[in-house]
This record gives sequence, C-alpha cells and structure tokens, in this order.
Amino acid sequence: MQTNRLVLNLDCRDSLGLVAKITSRIAALGLNLIEVNQHTDIASGWFFARIEMEAPKSGITREQFTAEFLPLASELNARWTVRYRGERVKTAILVSKADHCLDDLLWRWRSGELPMDIVAIISNHPDCAHLARREGIPFEEVRFSENGKDEAFAKLESLIHSTGAELIILARFMQVLPPALCEKFHARIINIHHSFLPAFTGGNPYARAYERGVKLIGATCHYVTPELDAGPIIEQEVVRVEHFHDTEDMKRLGRDCERLALGRGVRYHLENRILLYGQRTVVFRD
Repeated sequence: MQTNRLVLNLDCRDSLGLVAKITSRIAALGLNLIEVNQHTDIASGWFFARIEMEAPKSGITREQFTAEFLPLASELNARWTVRYRGERVKTAILVSKADHCLDDLLWRWRSGELPMDIVAIISNHPDCAHLARREGIPFEEVRFSENGKDEAFAKLESLIHSTGAELIILARFMQVLPPALCEKFHARIINIHHSFLPAFTGGNPYARAYERGVKLIGATCHYVTPELDAGPIIEQEVVRVEHFHDTEDMKRLGRDCERLALGRGVRYHLENRILLYGQRTVVFRD
C-alpha cells in the first residue's frame, strides 16, 4: 500500500468547468496528479472520473483529504470514494470443482498483481483443497444438497462474515447466491460466467452455444445481483470457434477466456477502476 498515493473515484452531474473545480481543489491540497481518467455520458449528462494523486512523503492522509474535499463533493452532490493506492482488500474466494480460475487468481495474487489478502477459500466440494493448502490459505467446505440449501447458505454467509471479507470472488462457484447475500455485498461480489453475456445465461452454456453453431464464444466477468447472470458487466473475453470444434474443444477454449476475463476484472476492482451507473459500468482500464 502506498500511503503517499490516493485514488479518488467520483461521479456527478456534468457541468461547465467541473474538471477545473476538482483539479484545482486537489492542487490546493498540495497533491500532484499522476493519472486522470474522465468520461461524460452524453445521453444522461453524467460525469465520471478516476484520479490518482501523489502527496509529499509527510503529506496529506486519506482522512485529511476526505475532510478537505467534502465541501466541494457536497456542492457537486457527488458520489465519491478515496483509497490508498494498492490498499489491500480482504477477499474470500468461492469455488466448486473446476480449479482453473482459482489457480490463475492465486498465481496473480502470489506475483503481486492483485492487492488482496485472501482470507478463505470456500467450496461445496473438496477438489480444490490442495490449492489452498499449497498457499497456506484456510479452506472451508460447505456441503450443499437440494433439501439443505438454506442451511448451507446460512453457514456460508457466517463463514464469510467471520473472515471479515470485503470482497467475494466466485471463481466458478456453481451455486446461485441468495438475494439477501447479493444485496449485503452490493458491487462486492464478482462472478465469472462461461458465456458472452447476455447470450446463454444459466447452466451448460457451451453445449447450447455448440447447438446454436456460434462462431465466437466468450466469458463475462460481472458483479452479482439477485437476478441470475444479469449484474453489471466488468470485463469480457472472446475466442473464435471453428466448424470442427466440438463441445469439449469449446470448453477448453473457454477456460482461457474465463481466466483472462476474471483476472482482469478483479484487478480493475482492486485498483478502483470501476464506477457503477445503474446496470452499467465505466471501467478506466490501465
């Protein structure tokens, strides 16, 4: 975590001179602009910005910045957050049997690409326990059955809360989360769906894509909402399908899309590069 670097995310109604107001206030606080991303949605007249700032070594803290910036934010009636660059996020990863997305996330985390502390790996199967053991991460198995799902989800939610997790990643967790949990962690549950949404929602999308004869398949990283596979899209990846590819080929090709889309989507979230606007996202990619 770089305590001399702050990242400001802000969105509000667009107006003449808005950028000048914001950057002038930042300059008055003795902060240097490192990265400035902005976008105005012309149809709605709504402004979005991600601004990375650097302070002198003995400079302003996040709390001080919050107090000093608050009057302007209130004047703009803005939604905004400020975090330290590289601030680590407590994260729980949920997985079922497939391990490719989990293994890829662990590699990115181990290499320093993802600023998160993985507080638990939770699964409804034992298959991925060896990956957790390899990394020294607590592994919890929660058994699901058709007759005991309410009890299983209650245990799952209790485990998540006991870890203090701020972010939940569904790395091919093949259970539909209850609406109450989705709402509690609004914009803090990231899923990878093995389809290029909105096509082929739900289960077994590769088989349905094969039957339809698609020429492109993909994967979609999105925030989870109570409506299945309908949350705001963060990132997508596609690959071409040839006429000689069968369903197993499509699954093999799709696994690469899933890993890439999820890895990038999680990094964008951790680096505060995503701003939500209704069912859409503004993603300031690096």
